[in-house]
Amino acid sequence: MLVRPADPASTTPVSMPGASGVRMQVMVGRADDAPNFAMRHFVVDPGGHTPLHDHPYEHEVYVVEGTLQATCEGATIAVSEGDVLYVPSGATHQFQNTSPHSARFLCLVPVESDCGQPVPGS
Repeated sequence: MLVRPADPASTTPVSMPGASGVRMQVMVGRADDAPNFAMRHFVVDPGGHTPLHDHPYEHEVYVVEGTLQATCEGATIAVSEGDVLYVPSGATHQFQNTSPHSARFLCLVPVESDCGQPVPGS
């Protein structure tokens, strides 16, 4: 069994074009020999956002802390701590932090996808 803390201090900047004020920590992934899923921990600074993007795989998101504006296929809703989101494959989406406090979320994706980030140990 692997146990690892979701530590905002262990996150590294997301380098995807269009990302601003977003950091990520791979919680479980290829480096851990996970065969199917990767879990990532994101921190979005006030005013920060993920890129408006899509990809050929679904993902599930759990908001750990704070409030975000989640856009999916042109519709935007406010999501906050405790909310769970499903983003279908191919859906154009983005997460924006319009609050004065940092927001954090966990995201599950297929292990072979890395959202433009190098996966430690790969």
